[in-house]
Amino acid sequence: MTRCFPTFLFFSVICIAVISNFTSATSSNFIKSSCSTTTYPTLCVESLSIYATTIQEDPHQLVQTALSVSLNNTQSTKTFVSKCYKLRGLKPIEYAALHDCAEEISDSVDRLSKSIKELKLCAVKGEDFRWHISNVETWVSSALTDETTCGDGFGGKAVNGKIKDSIRARMVNVAQVTSNALSLINQYAKKY
Repeated sequence: MTRCFPTFLFFSVICIAVISNFTSATSSNFIKSSCSTTTYPTLCVESLSIYATTIQEDPHQLVQTALSVSLNNTQSTKTFVSKCYKLRGLKPIEYAALHDCAEEISDSVDRLSKSIKELKLCAVKGEDFRWHISNVETWVSSALTDETTCGDGFGGKAVNGKIKDSIRARMVNVAQVTSNALSLINQYAKKY
């Protein structure tokens, strides 16, 4: 009996590892398949794969996670823009662009936060689902517009240098992640 227990324990651990790997592989395939129709599929897979065990094969959780990733990236960028705004020696045009961008990104954070709360109400199918998912689609689309507008404020030759490059790079990433989230939301809305 004492000799059987270590063997049983060993095989139990092996079985758990195999099941865990199978679940993880299945979840990763679900994420890859879902991301394949987004505008930025590689970024989509990269940003969501680390959450595969949470997402599993749940479309609602996939959308919830995509929105959370978008919100986290947007909040991080909002903090970065706020820090840049406090730098000394900026040209008036740079201050103006940073001020406008800070407002846009703040609006984007608010809209993405509302979307996450609203998505939690989408568990019910039927008329209520349509209403809530429509709100989510509208707010995420508006957030994407805010992000794009912020990035556009650093276009042209009036604003140059490291701030422009840093903000535009961050805004492009945030807009792409948000675009992917919106695409996944639209897919989810069509299916349900």
